Amino acid sequence: MVKQLSGMDSMFLYAETYRTPLELASLHIYDPSTAPKGKVRFKEILATFASRLDRCDVFRQKLLELPLALDHPYWVEDDDFDLEYHVRHISLPKPGEWRQLMAQVARLQARPLDHSKPLWMAHIIEGLDKIPGVPTGCFAMYLKIHHAAIDGATGKEVQSALHDFEPIQADASWYEPPAPGAAQPGRDSQIWNLLARTPVNTALKTIRLANGLTRAAPGLIKAGLAARKKHKTEIPRVKFNAGRVSPNRVVDGCFFDLGEMKRIRRAVAGTTINDLALAVVSGGLRIYLEARDALPEQSLIAACPINVGTEEDADRGRGNLLSLMTPPLHTEIEDPIERMRAIHEGTQDAKALLETMGSKAMTQVPMNLPAPIARSLFPLLAELAVRTETLPYNTMISNVAGIQKPLYLAGAEMLRVMGMGPVIDQAGLFHVAFSYNGRMSIAFTACREMLPDPDFYAECLAAAYQDIRDAALGAPSTQPARKQPKGKKPAKKKAAAKKAAGQGGKKKPAAQRGRKVKSKKAARGKKTVRQTAPKAG
Repeated sequence: MVKQLSGMDSMFLYAETYRTPLELASLHIYDPSTAPKGKVRFKEILATFASRLDRCDVFRQKLLELPLALDHPYWVEDDDFDLEYHVRHISLPKPGEWRQLMAQVARLQARPLDHSKPLWMAHIIEGLDKIPGVPTGCFAMYLKIHHAAIDGATGKEVQSALHDFEPIQADASWYEPPAPGAAQPGRDSQIWNLLARTPVNTALKTIRLANGLTRAAPGLIKAGLAARKKHKTEIPRVKFNAGRVSPNRVVDGCFFDLGEMKRIRRAVAGTTINDLALAVVSGGLRIYLEARDALPEQSLIAACPINVGTEEDADRGRGNLLSLMTPPLHTEIEDPIERMRAIHEGTQDAKALLETMGSKAMTQVPMNLPAPIARSLFPLLAELAVRTETLPYNTMISNVAGIQKPLYLAGAEMLRVMGMGPVIDQAGLFHVAFSYNGRMSIAFTACREMLPDPDFYAECLAAAYQDIRDAALGAPSTQPARKQPKGKKPAKKKAAAKKAAGQGGKKKPAAQRGRKVKSKKAARGKKTVRQTAPKAG
């Protein structure tokens, strides 16, 4: 089947560079003891993939680009598809700790996908023997898919294709390594046939662009007038907004109990789980930057992608239809509950602005811009933003609602899942909040040169959650113990200046006190997880 990429899907191809591959990934941790035979072999995982390739087009489709980029690329069937190229088997060195797993995932995240093959890759990682909160003998699957090939609907389709709701042992008796394929004749004639469509496609896109901008113009004008009435502050530039990113990555994250998060949300009336996730990131950034003497007076700004596609759009295969809202993270507010309430107000304002503008107004240009213009324009805009130091936001935060029941791969139960996203120039830090089966992970991907201490930042995120949790609920946490983040002590003069300004008398959150002296809570071991979480079940 031949299918053309949409304008927005193509944008993710045009806008990337070797330093900034626009690829999405997830890390899944499985317990093989739940399989009927008590273990899962790699061949059984291969057989699971092989038997389900027809459930999702992503698995076997590759790009077909037209000469001179006269039109957007097409998805075509890969005639030489090799499953064992896409599904690989590796192992952590002894002792198989969390730090080693994160280092391995960071290396895989930094490695761009081969555009001559279907744009996905899965690595089965064994040797997870020293991961806190996870049974010995678990394995992980790192699954990476290009953003051009996956949207919200496709992501759920991939998860459903690979997993079962019951522990079913895979039958690998029939599986044999694939024989080398032979290129099918007629590819050149297919390219010429597709080129023949180009003039019509370009004319239709030009008409749609004009019509779309005409329809969007009133909303854009209203949104602009509404924004002018509000007091706008300059977006501060922090260390992970410092120019161009490198091709190197770091990843890490924390896991939290979703039931406890819901209790926190109810305790802070009117707020949502999304507000809480943003507040955890905000608090983590505040702790991290304050420890590095780099906390700006102005609030950091987040960019939150929103899927504005409808079920009809998904049925028609329109691919990615994304808009952005940019709420303030209120990192300037010290009190965790006050900050969470302010974030809620900010997200409501951002949603209202998006509704005023029209949810699909921001999609009109990327969806309908003719390919020759789009291919040159998007890289040019990215380069201009770097050279003019135009900063639209500080960090991206994506919230993914996963399935809230156990999933199984070849009989092995999925215990944990965390997401990873792309970083771009001037935005070298990307967060993903991913909920699954009663737990939420808040993970991050970052440029290694901009965030050289991911362990510390992950501790800051966990400490930020603990601060919110303690302030909202007050009772002892159900999370396992973990250490407090230890950062720089602020200079005495700076501390005295803060006190003179009337800030010194206010009681600081536990996590911030813990950077100066060991807090009483730390002494009692009452902390939240970083890379760990309560055991499944």
